[in-house]
Amino acid sequence: MAKYRIVPTDFWKNPIVLEEMTTEDKYFYLYLLTNSQTTPIGIYKITKKQMVFDLGYSIEQVDSLIERFINHHKLIRYNPETMELAINNWGGNNLYKAGYSDMDCIFTEEDEDNSLIFEAYLETGN
Repeated sequence: MAKYRIVPTDFWKNPIVLEEMTTEDKYFYLYLLTNSQTTPIGIYKITKKQMVFDLGYSIEQVDSLIERFINHHKLIRYNPETMELAINNWGGNNLYKAGYSDMDCIFTEEDEDNSLIFEAYLETGN
């Protein structure tokens, strides 16, 4: 069964994307939203080595992008110990549109770092 992730056309009108992101940032953000590791709740395991392979970037570029997306854009969380990445406000932008029950998705995913669920989904007021 194929996995699909919806990227709304208004992605390009988002003020952060429009005014703050470089071309490299936009490409990386689209990758984070649509890569093969994504899950219905926006928290998934992915290694930096996998990102390097998929994107064709160096490990230094991936490290820099992750740091920028955590500290500057505040769009993700990444736990290097569990290699889990969480996209902030994923639930607010995706779960209800994908036809999933929010809580069903959260409780069926197996995440090692449960704090990512709170940080990326629940703290956003969803």
